[in-house]
Amino acid sequence: MNRIVVIGLGPAGPELVSRAATDAIEAHPAVARWARTDRHPSIGVLGEHRSFDGVYQAAEQMAEVYPRIVARLAELAATHGSVCYAVPGSPLVAERTVELLRGRTDVEVVVHAALSFLDLAWLRLGVDPFAAGVRLVDGHGFAVEAAGERGPLLVGQCDSRDVLSDIKLAVEHPPAVPVTVLQRLGLPDEAVFEVAWEDLDRSFTPDHLTSLWVPQLAAPVAAEVVRFEELVRTLRERCPWDSVQTHQSLRPFLVEEAYEVLDAIEQLDVDADGSGTGDGIDELEEELGDLLFQVVIHATIAAEQGWFTLADVARGIHDKLRRRHPHVFADVTVQGAEDVVRNWDEIKAAEKGRQGPFDGIPETFPARLYAEKVLRRAAKAGLDAELAAELADLDRAEAAVRAAAARIIAGG
Repeated sequence: MNRIVVIGLGPAGPELVSRAATDAIEAHPAVARWARTDRHPSIGVLGEHRSFDGVYQAAEQMAEVYPRIVARLAELAATHGSVCYAVPGSPLVAERTVELLRGRTDVEVVVHAALSFLDLAWLRLGVDPFAAGVRLVDGHGFAVEAAGERGPLLVGQCDSRDVLSDIKLAVEHPPAVPVTVLQRLGLPDEAVFEVAWEDLDRSFTPDHLTSLWVPQLAAPVAAEVVRFEELVRTLRERCPWDSVQTHQSLRPFLVEEAYEVLDAIEQLDVDADGSGTGDGIDELEEELGDLLFQVVIHATIAAEQGWFTLADVARGIHDKLRRRHPHVFADVTVQGAEDVVRNWDEIKAAEKGRQGPFDGIPETFPARLYAEKVLRRAAKAGLDAELAAELADLDRAEAAVRAAAARIIAGG
């Protein structure tokens, strides 16, 4: 089988390139020596060679680059029998081309171990990554990969101000302690220095040999949700009240908490444009927490039965919102909010297989809400004249009930 021998050029100069790498270079003629990029301080050890820098320049998107390199390497291996392929650092640390190569079945891939920038980073930081429980994160995917993490984090490939800006904006509560920037480790112009979080994308010039050490982050949203879910599971195991609840027994509490959220919203001193005193915000936050508990305990009960989990609930609403916002996530064009609602209704009707305008209205709705839902559907179908009068009767009945309740409260 044709063979591709992968070597790492190490994290810095030629003195850190392994003997196995130099032996592999010497075993291949110049025409069979290829580098992923010539942008590396130890590229000279390859001697005469060619690189794939032209692929980077020709590609319109970064996602095209690595598959093209891998396909070309397979062609070269078929031509020469064996090819030496050199990558920056270690072949097995943040090296997508090697990952793709190892997934192929038409070539034999031989990988030689090498030092990576990580080895020098631990040395400069004085950190044992195993003892500290360090998480490695790609700077280009920080917002997703660091979700739920509190640190310590070593963030690699921080190669532009845009990447650093995305990292900074992804953290809701910035760390109180400075973070450490590591640049060009092992080279004569090596730099290791601290910066404040707010200066991350404006106090220095990043390059392709820049990493970031984040010793600690404030708990992000994902971590708090996980902690809350663990608490609810504990209540189900140990609390006499929580442990006996069912989906059916929780029904009145779910309705009650929803109405308390609505009441908190009614009490807010905040206008639509965000103006106002902000009075009542704390109460709204608290009531939303009570409502969230209802969601989590229902998901916990379902998970105990093997039906679904909180992650399934989150995944389901995530995917549904993507489907129902084609003007955001697809190529649908809208002119305003009315188009958005119309698209939503049409997509929902197709998903649910609904035929008539009144299909799918929950019969468990309170009378007032049920009537308003029917009226809205009727208005869209041009059937709202009679129902408007019926709703007026309902208003009078609701007012009478409230008056009776007020008399009871006053008398008590």
